[in-house]
Amino acid sequence: MKKIIIMNEELTYESAYTELQLIASEIENEEVSVDLLSEKVKRAAILIAFCQQKLRATESEVNNIIKQMEGGK
Repeated sequence: MKKIIIMNEELTYESAYTELQLIASEIENEEVSVDLLSEKVKRAAILIAFCQQKLRATESEVNNIIKQMEGGK
């Protein structure tokens, strides 16, 4: 699977999604201090944007493959 680098780190959709789940769980369970809440929300926003971009790119790629299989119709 192709990896994309964000802020000097390699992310895959799966790792970003897993991190998002962890952040959401921490916030829901009130495990995040007020001092760190802003950082967690900013990180979540970056991860959400990454996941959305990855899903759009994958959808486009799959659509292109389907068009090729159909003979370019």
